[in-house]
Amino acid sequence: MSDIALVTGASGFVGSAVARALVARGMRVRVLMRPTASHDNIAGTACEPVIGDMRDEASMTAALKGARYLFHVAADYRLWARDPGEIERNNLKGAQAAMGAALTCGVERVVYTSSVAALKPGEAAVDESSRHTPQSVIGAYKRSKLVAEREVERLIEKEGLPAVIVAPSTPIGPRDIKPTPTGRIIVEAATGRMPAFVDTGLNLVHVDDVAQGHLLALDKGRVGENYILGGEDVSLEVMLADIAAMAGRKAPTIKLPRAPLFPLAWGAEFIARLTGKEPFLTADALRMSRYRMFFSSEKAKRELGYTARPYREGLSDALSWFAQHGYLR
Repeated sequence: MSDIALVTGASGFVGSAVARALVARGMRVRVLMRPTASHDNIAGTACEPVIGDMRDEASMTAALKGARYLFHVAADYRLWARDPGEIERNNLKGAQAAMGAALTCGVERVVYTSSVAALKPGEAAVDESSRHTPQSVIGAYKRSKLVAEREVERLIEKEGLPAVIVAPSTPIGPRDIKPTPTGRIIVEAATGRMPAFVDTGLNLVHVDDVAQGHLLALDKGRVGENYILGGEDVSLEVMLADIAAMAGRKAPTIKLPRAPLFPLAWGAEFIARLTGKEPFLTADALRMSRYRMFFSSEKAKRELGYTARPYREGLSDALSWFAQHGYLR
């Protein structure tokens, strides 16, 4: 087998960063793309696009022919959908089809991209041992990542799937084309449309550091292990103040209680059901915001040699990219 790596999700944010990192390493990179997918994020890179769908095992098997490695990065990353079950079905089906194809094709190593969404937040930064159950998890996206991760773990144990699991925290940086829910916060804050905030926090990491973490997992990760690929724990208040400073705006100072925001969220979701456009505020997001999404990457640092740059570099790169591509008008 030649040094061919197949990357799913390369039209997206994390997937394109992984594909670019592999190309930079000198590997032959195939990228699975749906027929309708945008090629903007891999434009000018030496990737070979193959048409297929992560949920279709036959197209995954065809795409993996002759490949040595699989990076399954693709996911349905929405915090809201008209049919929440669709998010769960897409992510579970995608994991089943991709891993089934990897077993059929006998790939040497799989790096499976899960998420800290499948981990249970606590009072302080938690590690890979803080596991959610399907009952404790909030929202369709988090549940989808949890059930998909459990399926990958089952295949590792029962079928000998040679997979390493990585759990990125909240990536920020260039090429957030959609943008992701966090990217939307950056755009809204930079354009002065986030005058207030709730008391919450998240772990922010540069998307290119997450990509390097995937390569380290390929090289040094232990099969069956899960590695958090995170950056810095930051309160939403500090994040918004940093964005305001970089964008030359005044930082928001109004801290809102959650309870009065639920009617607004329900209203936004009602409008979203009519328009089909994902709402900026959802009831699930408010429920999640009760917890500080703080995580420790100590295991990845210790076992993989993983490092992450200061989170403000990710913010700065994200803002530059959004500005260059017309998001901050």
